Amino acid sequence: MSAKGKNLSFSHSSWSLLCCRNGISATSPPDTGKTSDELSKNSSRSRDYKKPGGWKAMPFILGNETFERLAAFGLFANFMVYLTREFHLDQVYASNILNLWSGVTNFFPLIGAFISDAYVGRFRTIAFCSFSTLLGMVMVSLTAWLPKLHPPSCSPHQQALNQCVRASTPNLGVLLSGLCLLSVGSAGIRPCSIPFGVDQFDPTTDEGKKGINSFFNWYYTTFTVVLLITQTVVVYIQDSVSWKIGFAIPTLCMLCSIIMFFVGTRIYVHVKPEGSIFSSIAQVLVAAYRKRKLEVPSEKQLDGVFYDPPLVGTRALSKLPFTNQFRALNKAAVVMEGEVNPDGSRVNKWRLVSIQEVEEVKCLARVFPIWAAGILGFTSMAQQGTFTVSQAMKMDRHLGRNFQIPAGSLGVISFITIGVWVPFYDRIMVPALRRVTKHEGGISLLQRIGIGMVFSVLSMVAAALVEKVRRDTANANPNPLGIAPMSVLWLVPQLVLMGLCEAFNVIGQIEFFNRQFPENMRSIANALFSCSFAGASYVSSALVTTVHHVTGTHTHPDWLTNDINSGRLDYFYYLVAGIGVLNFIYFLFVAQRYQYKGISDLPHDLELASKGELPHSTAAKCEDST
Repeated sequence: MSAKGKNLSFSHSSWSLLCCRNGISATSPPDTGKTSDELSKNSSRSRDYKKPGGWKAMPFILGNETFERLAAFGLFANFMVYLTREFHLDQVYASNILNLWSGVTNFFPLIGAFISDAYVGRFRTIAFCSFSTLLGMVMVSLTAWLPKLHPPSCSPHQQALNQCVRASTPNLGVLLSGLCLLSVGSAGIRPCSIPFGVDQFDPTTDEGKKGINSFFNWYYTTFTVVLLITQTVVVYIQDSVSWKIGFAIPTLCMLCSIIMFFVGTRIYVHVKPEGSIFSSIAQVLVAAYRKRKLEVPSEKQLDGVFYDPPLVGTRALSKLPFTNQFRALNKAAVVMEGEVNPDGSRVNKWRLVSIQEVEEVKCLARVFPIWAAGILGFTSMAQQGTFTVSQAMKMDRHLGRNFQIPAGSLGVISFITIGVWVPFYDRIMVPALRRVTKHEGGISLLQRIGIGMVFSVLSMVAAALVEKVRRDTANANPNPLGIAPMSVLWLVPQLVLMGLCEAFNVIGQIEFFNRQFPENMRSIANALFSCSFAGASYVSSALVTTVHHVTGTHTHPDWLTNDINSGRLDYFYYLVAGIGVLNFIYFLFVAQRYQYKGISDLPHDLELASKGELPHSTAAKCEDST
């Protein structure tokens, strides 16, 4: 990979943090280090550049994505407050709804990416799922507009005394139906929006390459603006003016998004679906199982035993060296009698696969333990949108006499931390570390992920300490609303630490996954990252439910009781921190044994290196030589 390509990859990964943190799939830009002839050969099969969209299509695509993100983030930036204050749900039940919905929403893009790549294409996927999102938003907005779809209003004093009427089953049914439709919408919009924009440019030309780079800059610029608007203006309207207006604004934005998208239909470049990498993975596993009784050939018998045809398409740009790790999978590429046609093609793709396909599955197998550690590493982040909001609602949120900070807007502190730290890290810290470690990134990606995990533990410890002070202060100064006479700015330390956790852990994982998979498996890389958040949401929901049912007794309420002044939320934070410590120990164990992509452990006719992380120049040379 060229220096230009490396810089582009790192910059993209840094910006992708905000994107993936909120559930939008981050898609790596194409490798600009390849020659125009190579790219042209591999893109001509599926792309027609007689009428390219280019910048003519950008106003419609960027307009569509900007309005869609305004809609999605605007609707749910303050949703924990809506569930507890307007639907009168206890915080455990509301937290579980958000966690389960977040898990489904982050998992569905995996399915949407498969359907888009294999069958219908990106345009149709986005179009169908946009209508699903709009319908879901209308249903959720109606729960605020129609009196029959939400419980009777309740004063803060009544809510503090648990005298409010809880939302009925039909009310929750309509709300959850809307959330399901939104999850279906996210399945298509999130994995396809960025690739569809990239499709509008021809990567075989210098103008196309510049257009792709500019598209990413504009995409993430508009994303940052949207994030700030939803976390401040929209949340303030919902919290202080009206939930009806606060939900109507995102819904109208989604309608504008659909209109913008279809206005540019005739201008877009429509890339035909080429098939999904998921099918190739399944074929490797099935072929290896069918040949499970075969003996793996010795290292001296490699030549001519395995099926290794010339690579075409995007695989030709990311040839992987043959390795001896996970040897059982090598059986899938062993050529048996009658499995190859005279022209060199396979008789049955489910009985014989290529060495390249086997090595691609090995990439997935190597990354899996690191990915599993990331799930528990993100569990602390799941608390930021639930119990941190509950803490803020029981603290003094006034700035001056007349302005009150919305509880749902405190997440902006983490974003500001990221925005300040990432440029400082890239421009100052990395060059200084590079002079000491001789590593191009200053520190390795796995070290960066590990540092982020440490910050996640520290964030939970800080949250527990602040909660202990807040609870004691509230109980020492009782009032009808149970609000502690201490500023909400006491939550800043835990939010800053969480921002640093994301700056190290999330960015590190994005770059790690994208570098450890070949070009044609980048969809898998981003899908895995999205599934990490899904897994973290499910773990958080299970943890909350278990603590809620186990810690309560006849003499005292459970840790997560609805009145947090009576509960022990600080103990829950300590529990999450303890799990984070155990997870960090597991991460250290698997990280020390990880074998990086581009390193062969066989004495084969490839340029080899010892086990460990290759410098970028060496890794690129190794990949190019194969």
